[in-house]
Amino acid sequence: MLRPNEVRRKLAAGEEVYGLFSTVPEPAVTEMIGCAGYDFTVLDTEHTLVDPQQLENLIRAAETAGLTPFVRVPEADSGAILRALDAGAMGIVVPHVRRRADICAALRAARYAPEGMRSLNGGRGPGFGRIDPAEYIRRANAETMLIALIEDAEGVEAIDDILAPGGVDLVLPGPADLSQSYGVPWQLRHPRVQQAVRTLRDACARHAVPFCAMSTTPERRAEWHADGVHAFVLGEDRDLMARALREHLERTSGQ
Repeated sequence: MLRPNEVRRKLAAGEEVYGLFSTVPEPAVTEMIGCAGYDFTVLDTEHTLVDPQQLENLIRAAETAGLTPFVRVPEADSGAILRALDAGAMGIVVPHVRRRADICAALRAARYAPEGMRSLNGGRGPGFGRIDPAEYIRRANAETMLIALIEDAEGVEAIDDILAPGGVDLVLPGPADLSQSYGVPWQLRHPRVQQAVRTLRDACARHAVPFCAMSTTPERRAEWHADGVHAFVLGEDRDLMARALREHLERTSGQ
C-alpha cells in the first residue's frame, strides 16, 4: 500500500540519503540493503532480466526493510513505468534523458491527471481498496518521484531546458555512459566527464532540484557534501558482492 516517501521527506528537510543500484534480482539481497541502513535502492530493470512478478517481490522486500524502492526502467518505455508504479515503486529513474520531451513523456506515464495520464488501476497501491481512489491519486502524485538519469552529452547540453519547467524531483548523473558519449569509455575521471557532472550539479542548484552524486569513497562524498549535496548513490550491490568475495578469498587462502 502507498506510504510516505521517506527519501522525498528527508531531502526536503535537508537530511542526507544514501542508496545503491541493485542488479541482483533477489528479494533477500534487497532486504539486506535495507537492513544495512541504506535509505533507497534503485532496482534495475534496464540491464537486468526482471519479470513483473519478480519486481513486485523486490519492492515488497524493500518495503519490509524500510527501504524506499526506486526502479530504473528501460529507455522510452511508458509501459515499464506503469508496471513499476503499480507494483509499488516510489520513484522512477528515467535513463538517457536527452531533452525535455523525455521528461514530458515520463510525467505523462507516471502522474495521474491533471499532471499526467497514468492509467487508473486498483491493486496494491491503494491497498486493494483501503485508500479512497481520489485520495490515492492525490497522494500518489505527491509521493512518487521522477528521477532524471543524465547519461549523454545531449542531456548535459540541454539540462536547463530539461529542468526549467519543473517535474523533475532528482537528477542522477551516469558517469559511465557519459564517458562513452564523450568518446572516452570508462575514463570516469576524465576532465570532460568531470566537467559534465559539474555542469549537471550547477544546473540543479540554479533550478532548486536535488542532485544525487555517485560517490564510492569517503573523500568524494565529503567533497560533494561540502558542495551542498545531500543524496548519494554509493555503488552497486553486484560490485560490492564481487569485491567482498575476492577479498574474503585473499584473506582466508593467502592468495
